[in-house]
Amino acid sequence: MAQINPSILSADFARLAKEAQAVDGADWLHVDVMDNHFVPNLTLGTPVVESLSRATDTPLDCHLMIENPDHWAPQYVEAGAGSVTFHAEAAAAPVRLAREIRAKGARASMALKPATPIEPYEDLLPELDMLLVMTVEPGFGGQAFLDIMLPKIRRTRELINKHGLELWLQVDGGVSEATIERCAEAGADVFVAGSAVYGAEDPAQAVRTLREQADRTIASAPWACNH
Repeated sequence: MAQINPSILSADFARLAKEAQAVDGADWLHVDVMDNHFVPNLTLGTPVVESLSRATDTPLDCHLMIENPDHWAPQYVEAGAGSVTFHAEAAAAPVRLAREIRAKGARASMALKPATPIEPYEDLLPELDMLLVMTVEPGFGGQAFLDIMLPKIRRTRELINKHGLELWLQVDGGVSEATIERCAEAGADVFVAGSAVYGAEDPAQAVRTLREQADRTIASAPWACNH
């Protein structure tokens, strides 16, 4: 039921191929793309995504923290991403962009910063395959989880269930053994984990442990029981 997406932002960039293989068994490999404009950090682009797609069989979940995703997002599908997430705050035409990503063969996802409410985007949800609720301010790894995002996760799950959508609800930021159960209880079913995985002695075991925690919580969560 739960999906665990290790974030390579917390990996050793000098050993990305080996770091990707170190989390065999993960559902997706989360790739944070930052342009030093939308967020104050600079990471990587399409050439690295192309290389990663050749280095691992784990599908790539690209989170674009960049300006002008309407132009750039389709290029990440072409580079090998199986899922592409753009930010609601940056997209000029989110419905058109989501449809273009889907038409190119990838899953379309939209992300919301902590201060961005979900309610104005309710009508867009059927156009998406996943909705990402950021549980830290985007831009840097290793930040502490924001508990004040839990009500937002709950509201998002309520909207998903209200419309009967098969829409994944992802959380990203500060996800660890100490916080994943709270996220799962609130309604999340896809979890991005950076330092909690790559900072562990055995990253693959860390993925399994997090998935077991989330699965156990989701199995008894009211939102899942009523789904």
